[in-house]
Amino acid sequence: MNTSPESQRGMALLVSLVFLLLLTLIGVSSMQNANLQEKMASSVTLRNQSFQIAEAALRIGESAVQAETYTLAPCAGVQCLPPKDALTLTTAGTWSGVTWVAAGKGFYGVQNIGTTLDAVNVPSGTSATLYRVTAVAIVGDNVRSVVESVYAKF
Repeated sequence: MNTSPESQRGMALLVSLVFLLLLTLIGVSSMQNANLQEKMASSVTLRNQSFQIAEAALRIGESAVQAETYTLAPCAGVQCLPPKDALTLTTAGTWSGVTWVAAGKGFYGVQNIGTTLDAVNVPSGTSATLYRVTAVAIVGDNVRSVVESVYAKF
């Protein structure tokens, strides 16, 4: 085996280039990972913001139903189903028998789904009118949250 200094020429350069290539690959991989994590964090933030706006619109809708003077005709047939418009809604208005009201940065719609004597948390035998309140919020590039509650008014 020839180990003279002449035969070793350039070997340090080759080893250095291999290490440099490995470090470059590790750096590029780390940057891609950091970019992916940033996108995921942004998505979670938008989803959370959308949920909070929808929840606030739901509370505004429930407050409207709680008013003594609030009345709404009972729905009938298909109009009593949860509103499909919540999945495509972008502005306030009336669609499929539900009037959507702008509330803050979201929307809410109310349906009178009838009366019952068996509502939860209502004194036994007391007639209560049930209202379905559906709220929608859209944030960013169509990050949508839909929340719903049923309010018993007696």
